[in-house]
Amino acid sequence: MSANNILLIGSDDSALIDSGYCTHSEQTVSLVSAALGARALDTLLNTHLHSDHCGGNAALQLRFPELRTHIPPGEAAAVRRWDEDALSYRATGQQCPRFEFQNVLEPGSEKYLGDLLWQVFAAPGHDPHSVILFNPESRTLISADALWEKGFGVVFPELVGEPSFGDVAATFDLIESLAPQTVIPGHGSAFHDVRRALAGARERLDRQAANPSKHARHALKVLIKFKLLETQSILTEDLCEWARNTPYFELVRARFFVDESLSAITRELLDELVHSGAAAISGTSIVDR
Repeated sequence: MSANNILLIGSDDSALIDSGYCTHSEQTVSLVSAALGARALDTLLNTHLHSDHCGGNAALQLRFPELRTHIPPGEAAAVRRWDEDALSYRATGQQCPRFEFQNVLEPGSEKYLGDLLWQVFAAPGHDPHSVILFNPESRTLISADALWEKGFGVVFPELVGEPSFGDVAATFDLIESLAPQTVIPGHGSAFHDVRRALAGARERLDRQAANPSKHARHALKVLIKFKLLETQSILTEDLCEWARNTPYFELVRARFFVDESLSAITRELLDELVHSGAAAISGTSIVDR
């Protein structure tokens, strides 16, 4: 549910890249504090501002009052005024406690983190404002949700009519040009066979671009699965009500499934999750698996 939290400890400074989802924030603070011991966390960076990557920001800022937080520049104004619509939290039906920031993480810049020099690159696609970080010395890439060992994140802009499959492809080309030896993704274990991961990701992207409605159904299932991870168990009717009140569901229905009702689509997706083993029915509730 939470993104990977990457802690870099140098001789004179420490930095955390991404802070996970808010329901895990107590654990995140505990793990970071235990790793640092008597030291403070100096810097927090977010690769992008989806709730599973920055939901622990507020708790870390409370624990470490001198912490300086860096975010990609594209949504800086929305964070300043805390616009939950622009930041996607209301649209996805997810939570993110309000946090502050001190700096923006500009693509094209370089930062020393953990005694290593990291280059910052724009990586639009999954999120139009996302960045990735690359250390040329060790050839390590922190890829966020731009590339996982088996796939990549939902291309959310496509769901609302903003063409972005091309941006995903361009980000794959960028990653290939960097020739990383190790990739630390936003979710899942670090991996080394980057060529294989890129080949699989490109095949998946081609399938999605050829069938956008299938990608849209997948995106809605991802949002439902996220809700199940958050609640673990929820009355089926309450989950359907949550979907009715989550704007992305109606936006996607109106764009891709105009001849179906939102209730029917939600029930179909729940059935598919149960059939795949990602959820189970228990009486009148649906539970995560």
